[in-house]
Amino acid sequence: MKPVGWGVIGCGWVARDHVAPAIRAAGHRLVAACDRDPAAARALVPELLATADLHELLDHPEVEAVHVATPNHTHADVVATVAKAGVPVLCEKPLAATVADARRLVDAAGGVLAGAAFDQRFHPAHQRIAGLVAAGDIGTVTAIRIVYGCWLPERWSPDGRPHDNWRVDPARSGGGALVDLAPHGVDLVGVLLGDDLTDLTVRTQRRVHPYPVDDGALLAGVTGAGVLVQAHVSFNTADPLPRRRLEVVGTGAQLVAVDTLGQDAGGTLTHLDAATGATTTMPIDVEESPFTGQVRAFSAAVRGSAWPWPLARDLRLHELLHTAAERN
Repeated sequence: MKPVGWGVIGCGWVARDHVAPAIRAAGHRLVAACDRDPAAARALVPELLATADLHELLDHPEVEAVHVATPNHTHADVVATVAKAGVPVLCEKPLAATVADARRLVDAAGGVLAGAAFDQRFHPAHQRIAGLVAAGDIGTVTAIRIVYGCWLPERWSPDGRPHDNWRVDPARSGGGALVDLAPHGVDLVGVLLGDDLTDLTVRTQRRVHPYPVDDGALLAGVTGAGVLVQAHVSFNTADPLPRRRLEVVGTGAQLVAVDTLGQDAGGTLTHLDAATGATTTMPIDVEESPFTGQVRAFSAAVRGSAWPWPLARDLRLHELLHTAAERN
């Protein structure tokens, strides 16, 4: 496959630490970057097109796809502009800070290849789980349990220097731990099972940090086929503590993935046999970032392969989560 020329819109830590390296690791080309801070764009692509003008990036003849990594409240407008230019677009989750903007984004994306950037779909452990479930290797799945936490103080930054942390500003993020972390699990349930959540209840807390959004949440739901789902997401779990665990419970076996949730490669996957109690560590690729798999899959879609997660499905799950939050 001919390498795809990528542009990145929004040059913060996600683009710097994960998206840009993934584009290169997947064998594609990062050809342009756009950020309202020109210095951030130049830092990402020092010898290529670095601009604060979105239209200049979209006019670049080598840009064949873009990754949007701007704050949540900007997604709808940015995607609308990219779609109007006819450029395939992969937008960071969640779709938007509000349901109304998420609907507007999906409508605007209409005629172009567009996807939501849920990198956890592509973690090798999660793809292995999906394959085992589909093959019936763990019997009838009865439950999924998720723990996904981190420590996110008010002035958090990826490099330890205080800065404007938009993830705890409700106007820009749309919420706290619930809207930032829970969408991964809500999406991942359907990816692992081929069976999406259809009903969801949430409870949130503001217990540790002083910001005006939740710093923890519990979710309980059920899929269309009756699989029970529970999740705890948090911005108030200290990083040295166990905080990233995924369990898929079946009548024949249980699969336990530890430290696979999040942006990084690695973690472990264990198979527990229901008949014997035997525990087996399952081999997975511990080197490949989930972002690399995501870039590889979307680039293939740019070249004509199918992208299996339509925005209409992503919007339905976005609405389910936000409706549950409003009932909280």
